Amino acid sequence: MPDDDIRLSQELCSFIAKSPTAFHAANEMARMLDKAGLTRLREGERWELVQGKGYYTMRNDSSIVAWKVPEHFEADSYAFQFAAAHTDSPMFKVKHVPELAGPCETLRLDVEGYGGMLDASWLDRPLGIAGRVVVRTSDGHIESRLIASEREVALIPNVAIHQRRDANKGFPYDHQVDLLPLFSAGKLAKGSFDAMVAELAGVDVSQLLGKDLFVVNRTEPRVWGWASEFVSAPRLDDLQCAFAGVNAFVASENPSSVTVFACFDNEEVGSGTRQGAWSTMLRDALVRINAALGGSDEQYLRALTRSFMVSCDNGHAVHPNHPELFDASNGAHINGGVIVKEVASQKYATDAFTRALFTAICNDAGVPVQTFANHSASAGGSTLGNLSGRQVSVATVDVGLAQLAMHSSYETAGVLDTGYLMHALQAFYACELRINEGSATL
Repeated sequence: MPDDDIRLSQELCSFIAKSPTAFHAANEMARMLDKAGLTRLREGERWELVQGKGYYTMRNDSSIVAWKVPEHFEADSYAFQFAAAHTDSPMFKVKHVPELAGPCETLRLDVEGYGGMLDASWLDRPLGIAGRVVVRTSDGHIESRLIASEREVALIPNVAIHQRRDANKGFPYDHQVDLLPLFSAGKLAKGSFDAMVAELAGVDVSQLLGKDLFVVNRTEPRVWGWASEFVSAPRLDDLQCAFAGVNAFVASENPSSVTVFACFDNEEVGSGTRQGAWSTMLRDALVRINAALGGSDEQYLRALTRSFMVSCDNGHAVHPNHPELFDASNGAHINGGVIVKEVASQKYATDAFTRALFTAICNDAGVPVQTFANHSASAGGSTLGNLSGRQVSVATVDVGLAQLAMHSSYETAGVLDTGYLMHALQAFYACELRINEGSATL
């Protein structure tokens, strides 16, 4: 593999390691935007924008919308050029009362599944605790703090084959019985979890008011293979796309379009929260951007007709052991380039027009493009593209990168593909794309 692609994948691994939850991922992207010179604007403040400058806003500490105002903004002719991804991944959320007593003085964590995870992949893994806590400070303020344990504090042990002889024939896991993490063998008592959390947050237990905490896989992300072809990590879906998207956005300029990068929380549970792709977050930001730049309501609506969104969420690579599960003509493979995803049910927003536009941009940039369609006998997943379109109605293409073991606690993708998506999005952000009733110019 080329050294640049290996280096980029190692940077991806570092980004994922710093992003154990959606809160940390959004915070890490905000740090990258700060470093690139963008200015954070709070949603509750007045927005004043300057042409040629970049800005971002956040919601719930877990979703982020960033944009750059072009040097030559014209309210009558501008467009928005978006890329979007999501910050969250399937994992176990710790309940507010976190502990359950077990036999022989053991202590377990009371958790529930967030998103559609591959349950078995979480067993016998080193697990940490990470997320957001809300505390009351000594001066009476209520504030959020991010925490992440720097070592393993829990593990979900398998039942030995001797006690479950048919385990290898397939086993339906009961989340309230089989998937509770072991927290102590007897040294800790009830209350120890909150004491640990308070220590990580730098407060007294009495100051803890709320917790959004998750059990996270602490297995180290890594590039592997004799030819260094693979990258494996927790949360590749969708932090691989988020990483490529934010880097492409930072590195790109457009002379006349408002370029936008959005990363939403809660995609894995339907995007229906106030910080999800189905919320008003993106629409609110765009309306305020248009108004701050002197645009009228009519000019905003006209701008949407000229605009384009690339919705980025990883897709399935053809499984080497089970090719029969995939469409014979529309399968994608690792290191094969960016996937364009399309489905008759419209769970993906791609149509012939948006596919053509994105493919043309990739072709001009020398980025390979693959096609993904579901096997017709099995239902596929959905993503954020068609949901965000309910609030911001623009031409949209759903794309992603091929990976194996989607929604496993440890997923695998290709070393080349992060660079492919990043280069495709850089080309997209840089082109002066204009759409006019089914036709377009690049």
